[in-house]
Order: sequence, then structure tokens, then C-alpha cells
Amino acid sequence: MLKFQNKVVLVTGSGTGIGQTVAKLFAENGASIVILGRRKEPLEETKKILEEIIARVKSGAKVWLFSGVDVSDESGVSEMFDSLKNSNVNVDVVVNNAGVSGPVTCFSNAPLEEFKSTVAIHLTGTFWTSTQALKVMKPGAKIVTISTFFTEERPFEQRPYRFRSPYTASQGAKNRLAELMSWELTDRGIVSIATNPGPVHSDRIYKTVYPKAAAEFLRTSGFEDLSPAEVEVANREIVGLLGEDEKTVKEGIMKAATSVAKIKSGDVEKISQTLGRLLSKIQEIAEKVQKNTSFMIADRQFLSQMQVAQTVMTLADDDIAKILNGKVIPGDRVFYPVKPQIATAAPVVQPNFASQVFVFAVDATDKSDVDRVLFLAQHVESNGARAVCLVSGAMPKDQQEAISSKFHSHIVNLKNPDEIQRWLGAAKGIGKIAAVIHITGKVPENIKIVDTSRASWDALVDKFINTPATVLQSAFEMFVPGGRKDPRLYKDAFGTTVIIGPDMPTGAKISGADRARVEVFRGALRPFTTTVNQELSDVLKSKVRSFLVLPGGVDGKESDNKKIAHAINYFVTEQARSSSEVTFCVDETRE
Repeated sequence: MLKFQNKVVLVTGSGTGIGQTVAKLFAENGASIVILGRRKEPLEETKKILEEIIARVKSGAKVWLFSGVDVSDESGVSEMFDSLKNSNVNVDVVVNNAGVSGPVTCFSNAPLEEFKSTVAIHLTGTFWTSTQALKVMKPGAKIVTISTFFTEERPFEQRPYRFRSPYTASQGAKNRLAELMSWELTDRGIVSIATNPGPVHSDRIYKTVYPKAAAEFLRTSGFEDLSPAEVEVANREIVGLLGEDEKTVKEGIMKAATSVAKIKSGDVEKISQTLGRLLSKIQEIAEKVQKNTSFMIADRQFLSQMQVAQTVMTLADDDIAKILNGKVIPGDRVFYPVKPQIATAAPVVQPNFASQVFVFAVDATDKSDVDRVLFLAQHVESNGARAVCLVSGAMPKDQQEAISSKFHSHIVNLKNPDEIQRWLGAAKGIGKIAAVIHITGKVPENIKIVDTSRASWDALVDKFINTPATVLQSAFEMFVPGGRKDPRLYKDAFGTTVIIGPDMPTGAKISGADRARVEVFRGALRPFTTTVNQELSDVLKSKVRSFLVLPGGVDGKESDNKKIAHAINYFVTEQARSSSEVTFCVDETRE
């Protein structure tokens, strides 16, 4: 009998690439397969391949096809599982594979809607697929989530992935979500595991990620007589020409030259010659990125898609799954050298904030968050600064008034970048802004994520991932006006941004599930912060920095706001700007 005979395996994003390979391997081993994705044609081709495999191995298995299903779409996913339930189909293994490359650009240039869309597909898609799948899962079922080696952590180490900030944020959270689900699904007898493949031979990495990364390097500096904005226009049209025949490349370059000529005076033929050299340079850098990555692997070989599929199938084994429940299994083989990114207490610095302004963007959850804002605002004002508070309009009125009654404040929609930038501009009229500090508030207690409604989940993602990103990007544009359009302006520019939160839970007895719930969102902010700072320092040559403070500790004690204040003192110093440490667990110290 084949290993997965009489089992049903659902694979998201199964029309092409890794997802299709996973589906094929499970079919080879007897499983019936549920395939789904956004595009109908590749899914139909995959269905044909799977049916041929099923006939060959004589398993008697079935294939269910759901096209037009985007894993981030609430109704589409829910209706798919309702359909399976109505057909009395029980799913034994869910493989969360669907994903997109997302914007491959510096965070300062990443369109926020594309940022949010990437997070929605990778993170929310994993959450919603997993929780809706519970409708058709029984004890003994497994959820296997595929993430990436770039966002897995070791103690005091975090891997940055330049130009991929929404990807790293969502993938980091996915790892922690897989851990959380292992805690929350124990009573149902369902296992949750994740695996982090390293670089995989695929069209996405060769035709999209590496070429777009190379193109972004050239955008940030401009190319020959082309400005960054002109390079960006050209890149949109020429990157896809790599690997095409000579005639297609020539026609594509001429078309791109015509587009560039609309914003740049000059001869189209001359511009086309420049774009030909630009395309050659993109190819050269892309190949160099690939080569440099291979040198971090002992045998210099990227993984095959089949190797990833074999890892997934191994993790779906009954015995292996029980042993590894809740674990994120490395599958990368990459020895990725990184600088120390995470620290505990910040160095003690004597503050002098005379004539400076500290802007606090406040998205409080409870009174303790408000108390923190009041403490920190009082701290900077007692040291000569002026505090300006941008208070979320989503907060309760009494919390808004507690802050606005004591400090210069505005009630703001923190999801609206235009509104944030307008009030940051007003704050600049008061004095030089030393730092923009965003307080996320706390993750609500006594909730079970797997039972959370979609609306409540989306609110959590907005609060702890999308809103901090919106505030930071608005602050960057304030510190470096015009920097999005011309990244050369970032060179040697100064500015400090800080994200504070979310806190670890407090109390004498904190459960593993309680910690894991908070870690989902801390797990997004750590790789996000690391990636953004790598771009700022190594690519843009800027002295703008973004720091992350994660209050509280594993011992369950209350966070000490004095330690956060000491960290703020340090963050606005030259010493902080030159350090590789960007995430501070200020309460994780021995008294």
C-alpha cells in the first residue's frame, strides 16, 4: 500500500513551481489532491499531470480543482472548504505554499498597497487557509507551512533580506504562526509544522527576484545619465526581457526608450543604447547575486523543487509530525553571515534634547500603553524637547483625552499616510524632529487565534504590521523629502524612527500559547526592522535608522518604562547609528 493511500492533501498555489511538485509527490505516494490557485490554465495542466500519475500508480485517488481562489480572499477560501465539507471530504494534510515575490525594492520606495497585499497573501493567506481547513480536518491531521530561510532566527541573530521588507515581515510572522497553531490545536489533535527552504531552483528566483534586485541596486544610484526615476520607468519594461530572443529584446528596449523619452528629453535611439547597457548590467548583477548566494552553501547547489517536496512529505509523516509538532525546520543549508542585530539594554547616555521635537504615534490597546506614552513624553520634555502626539482615532475617547490633555496632540488616522505626513509637517514647524516613535499597543489577551474572526485577524495585522510600516514610511519621507523618487537624497541624511511593542504577556504563570501569540507579531517586526536598516545603511548610505523595542520578558514581569526611555536617549546618538544592533529587548536583563 502506498504511504499516503486514502489520504487527502490540499496544496495552496499548486498550479506551478514548488506547489505543483509537492502535489505530484503526494500523488506518487497515493494521496488524493486538492489543488487551488488564482489562474485556471496552470491548474488544469496540473490536474492532468496528477491524473496521469494516479492512473500509473493505480491508487484510485481523486483530484479536486478550485481555480480563481486567492488565499487572501476571505469568501473564496471559506467557500472552497464549505464545498469540500458538503462533499464529505476530509483533509489530512494542508500545505501552505502559496506566495508572491512582492515588491522588490527599498522599503522607502515600496508602495504601501503592494506591501499590504504581500502580507495578505503570505501571512493572512496562511492563517485563513489553516483556520478554515479545520472545518474538514480530524485528529491526526497536519498543517505544513513553507516559509523561507531568510526570516528564521537564532538567538541574537536576524537575517536581513534587502529589498524584500513585506516578504520578510510576513514570512517571519508565518513561522511564529505555525508555532502558535501547534499550541492552540493540541486539543484537536492537529499538528502544525513549518519548514524554511533555502534558495530553490525556480522561475521566480531567476526571472523575478534576482533580476529585480539587480534592477533596484541600479535604481538607487541612477545609471549613466538616467536618474533613479528614469531607471525605474525603464526597469518596469526591460527586466522581463532577460532570456528572450534578440528580436524581442531589441523591440522591448525600443519600447522602453520611448517611455523614458516621455519624461526625459533626448534622442530615443540614444536612450535605447543606454537601456541596452542597463539591461546587460542588470543581468551581470543578477548573476553575481546568484553566485554570491551559492558560495554560502557548502556544495554551492540550490535546492531542487523535489527536495523541498520531499521535506514537506517527510514532515507529514505521522510519527515525524508528532515528534516535530510546533517546530520550524531549517531546510536551507545556507551559512548566511550576519552582524549581531539584537541586544538587551541600551547603553546609558545623558540626554540633551534642547530645541528638538519627538513625535509619538500612538495606537494604544489599554491604559498601560497610555501610561507609557505619558511617561516617555514627559521624559523627553524634562530633557528639553517638545513632545507631539499623533493619537489614533481608533482609540477610546478617554485614552485620547488622557494624552491630549497633557501634551500637544492631534487625533489621526494612522492608516492614512497622507494624514500622517501632514501632521509630521506641522510638527516640523515646532522644531527639528529628532525621532518619530510608534507605540503599537499590546496584543489582546485571552484570545485564541485559530478561533478569531477574519475581521479581528485583519485588525491585528493592520495594528502590528501594516500601521507601523505606514508610520515608518511616512517618517522616512519627512526626514528625506523626495527620497522616494530620488534615493540618492538618502546619502548621509539623518533621522531616527522607533517602533515600541508589542509587549510580552505579564503574570506569574504565562502559558506557551500566550507567548506564542505575541511572537506572531514580534516575529514580523524583527526581520522587517533588520531588512529596512540594511537597506538604509548598506544600499542608501544613509544615517536614517529604524529601531525596534520589544518590551517585557520571558519571566512575565511588567516592562520598565525607564529602560525604554534610556533606549530612546541612545537611539538619537551617532553611536546608535553606527551600531549593527537595531532590536532591543530592554527588559531582558539580570537585576
